[in-house]
Amino acid sequence: MRIARADDLQTLYEMAKLTGGGFTNLPPDRTALAAKLDRTEKALARQDEGPGEGIEDELIVMVLENVETGQVRGTCQIFSTVGQSWPFYSYRLGVLTQHSRELGRTFRAQMLSLTTDLEGSVEVGGLFLHPRERAEGLGLLLARSRYLYIRNHRARFGDRVIAELRGVIDEAGGSPFWDGLAGRFFGMSFQEADEFNAVNGNQFIADLMPKTPIYTAMLTDSARAVIGLPHPNGRAAMRMLETEGFDNAGYVDIFDGGPTMVGQIDQLKTIAAARDVALSATHDKGGDRMLIAIGRLADYRCTWGHVQESADGAISLDAASAKRLGLEIGDIFTMAGRA
Repeated sequence: MRIARADDLQTLYEMAKLTGGGFTNLPPDRTALAAKLDRTEKALARQDEGPGEGIEDELIVMVLENVETGQVRGTCQIFSTVGQSWPFYSYRLGVLTQHSRELGRTFRAQMLSLTTDLEGSVEVGGLFLHPRERAEGLGLLLARSRYLYIRNHRARFGDRVIAELRGVIDEAGGSPFWDGLAGRFFGMSFQEADEFNAVNGNQFIADLMPKTPIYTAMLTDSARAVIGLPHPNGRAAMRMLETEGFDNAGYVDIFDGGPTMVGQIDQLKTIAAARDVALSATHDKGGDRMLIAIGRLADYRCTWGHVQESADGAISLDAASAKRLGLEIGDIFTMAGRA
């Protein structure tokens, strides 16, 4: 894992075309992707520590590179603080209980309320791994490399982190949730709205979406059935987030109804387990598989490595991983075990 550069644009565009739609943070749009790379460059150029309050939502785009071939085969993103440039909208799923004494009955109505509760959170998103590379723990490497980046630049981030999972998309590329709810107010298809949001942001939601709570009983059966459900391809990602320490707190995406997972940064397993250690030696084989990270800002890199730790605390890393990261004896690196 490394920080994305301007010359990664074509590869990111090719991967974006493989997502199948509904992947707002990785749109198949060269202009939008180039803007993301530009935002990454600007975020990395800021030398002062702190969350950068009052400036544009900072973005860090990372890519997974095969160092032997030079091919980029995956990507992920970190948004330092959502809701700075425009409101960050979610639906909160809740229940309204009402009782009629005359009828002797209690009614519990499920409701969706438009909210900006999650503004100010760090967001991890845009995770995509090339279909031919979905093995050998590369998905975990993509996901967890973001947490070590946050940990090693801790002053730049707040305390809460969220992850939006893509909702259910039908075979035609549409969203049952959008068609049953928001699509009725906007006069545009899910694909059109998703593409517009990816490029221009979701301020149009504030302009046109009704602010009153929505009773889910008034939605179509197909829309109700997918509220809070991840896309089938995102179920493994949801399990990874739960293992890491994220919770499903009842927030869903305003476009496709997918779940928004919420966690506390310092309680994430990867961050809590991480340690900074000095390299004492290298070895050819054996050891515990660990996540290894070095470098700051544009020089950040992360990989899997095999670590041996002696009784006196001396750390040995497999020679291949040390070479991959350019580590020499005495250098400091961060390591974290499997979550």
